[in-house]
Amino acid sequence: MKRILLTPPAQIDTVIQLPSSKSICNRVLVINALAEKHGDIRNLSDCDDTQVMTNALRNMPSVIDIKAAGTAMRFLTAYLSVTEGTHILTGTPRMQQRPIRILVDALRALGADIRYTSDEGFPPLQITGKELNGHEISLPGNVSSQYISALLMIGPVLKNGLRLTLTGEIISRPYINLTLGLMKEFGAQAGWISDNQLEVAPKPYVSRPYLIESDWSAASYWYEMAALSDKATVTLPGLFKSSLQGDAKVAELFSKLGVRTIFNNDSVTLQKQGDAVMHLEYDFVNQPDLAQTLVVTCAMLNIPFRFSGLQSLKIKETDRMAALIAEIRKLGIVLTEEEGSILTWMGRRCRKDDQPAIDTYEDHRMAMAFAPTALRLQELRINQPEVVSKSYPQFWKDLTAAGFNIIEE
Repeated sequence: MKRILLTPPAQIDTVIQLPSSKSICNRVLVINALAEKHGDIRNLSDCDDTQVMTNALRNMPSVIDIKAAGTAMRFLTAYLSVTEGTHILTGTPRMQQRPIRILVDALRALGADIRYTSDEGFPPLQITGKELNGHEISLPGNVSSQYISALLMIGPVLKNGLRLTLTGEIISRPYINLTLGLMKEFGAQAGWISDNQLEVAPKPYVSRPYLIESDWSAASYWYEMAALSDKATVTLPGLFKSSLQGDAKVAELFSKLGVRTIFNNDSVTLQKQGDAVMHLEYDFVNQPDLAQTLVVTCAMLNIPFRFSGLQSLKIKETDRMAALIAEIRKLGIVLTEEEGSILTWMGRRCRKDDQPAIDTYEDHRMAMAFAPTALRLQELRINQPEVVSKSYPQFWKDLTAAGFNIIEE
């Protein structure tokens, strides 16, 4: 098993070029592919998820293996439904355990030709693209926003457009708004027509050049490092105050944990400054990808917390709630799960491992959320650190540039 040993610098003062936003990359790639002419997309991420999407759209093989890329699985399921040809869409064994029935049922309701090649409700899928004549569909609002975004993005090429009604609680609304914003930038007519209803006109996309901004989700780990440092200044180019990314909320959240954000014209600077709150409560329903970062940061800062809205964590690359509970226990922290959607910590501790080694569960965010704890523990081992390639391939190189010492054991 590959393992690294991390030891931290005394302080952090660095400039880090983050990867571009995976969320924006994968949406823009689909939208651009659906446009009649393809525009020049600049600053594409080199992460695994974006590479599999790029390769699939460029080569369109009969069997498309998206590996562990959940976003690619959802977006390509919709894209292939309206694109000429028959394809098998598959992925890793874990991907073949992640449910996709809700999206497939919605696409079938629009007229799509999709068949399961193995277990009902799960990939692999056989998809034959054709013109879809359906118009109105309904989805629960508490499903993955990627299902909703996948449907919205094909709306402009549907014969009659799309009207989508979301029932019950709507989670991850910022990701839906990100999709709508990008669609509009490529000429689509799409938006909310009520609090729970969206409409997309059958108006084709217009190609255009597009520069993709840096990733606020990736920035969260540098916020964590700033919070766990005695002294830190980190400048992150390519981030903007007016970002469409929902995870830009990280700036506000970490202001409660002693990290100040200075917004420059084309970058942000993080500074360790001020005291943290004594207790933190937050509903992560709109920013689930920030949950691991905040759980680990608060535990390391000895800040009790109650974090809700975590239900989608159970169907990510791993069951992230179970993984967090198991791995942070190695650091002497005992978390409590409630109702399958809440994690709390009120200060309960246990004996920590003498030489803790964090398992990553094939989940990039487990590795990156735990790595900064070396700043408090003085050293930390991480198993299978290569998982970061899914979204942030240069993560360990960037930590080295910031002064961390990393030894492969």
